[in-house]
Amino acid sequence: MSETNSFERMLAILSLFTEDRLEWTTEALMKRLGYSRPTIYRYLKTLKDHGFLVGRPNVGFTLGPKVVEMDFLMRRSDPLVLEGREPLVRLAARYPCTAFLARWYGDKVLCVLSEQSANADLTSSYPRGRPMAIARGATARAILAFLPRRQLIPLVESHLSDFQAIGLGNDVAAVAERLGEIRRAGVAVARAEVTPGVVGVAAPVFDDGTTPIASLTVTIRQERALPPVLASIQRDVSTVAAALSLSLGERRSELPRLLSATALGGRPHQSAGEAE
Repeated sequence: MSETNSFERMLAILSLFTEDRLEWTTEALMKRLGYSRPTIYRYLKTLKDHGFLVGRPNVGFTLGPKVVEMDFLMRRSDPLVLEGREPLVRLAARYPCTAFLARWYGDKVLCVLSEQSANADLTSSYPRGRPMAIARGATARAILAFLPRRQLIPLVESHLSDFQAIGLGNDVAAVAERLGEIRRAGVAVARAEVTPGVVGVAAPVFDDGTTPIASLTVTIRQERALPPVLASIQRDVSTVAAALSLSLGERRSELPRLLSATALGGRPHQSAGEAE
């Protein structure tokens, strides 16, 4: 078996750990994945030795400390987190809300950073690290609305019943049309779809490309989302998301120059107008 296949098979083990299933026994993993006993033992030992899993004798395996270490490193290195913190702080200072950024990967939307006002009077149902429903809420729809059709249509098809349940459309074409309306508006608004009594407003965030990598969301209690306030939030979310996208794009365009300078053992070249 190739190293690539072994790596993918170990990743398959890690992917089984979810909020609904936090612990797995060796027997359950063998049954679920179809691995032989020697194979599962070898993979579990590797994952345990590297800190990705912790074994409890006669009980099973849970995720290990390496996951926490990698989360710490992500907070220190993810451009979305580094560039997004200050804009979220400003939004949380302006409105009694929770402002957060959620990354898009695979078919999941995941909160990676959030700020909450002292007087927000609400608790997010999806704190950092908890995957969000793909069909519910403004956060996911702000991303879906801007995906290329080749990516969007399969996602809508696989989650059509969820879209139907919230009244977004009865078939794929109808859902796609509603998402097209969000794309033209530039922001998504959802009322009480994720958390009862809470309105969410979200806009896409880009990274020097045409496909969104994340969305920026503000959630606020429904009774506080009066029409003038909601209109103001929509403008601010759209503006802040666009500014963040610009910052991320500029950061990405600078990366090849910075990497080249680092590889040569020097400092990035400064133009005549840049301060020393």
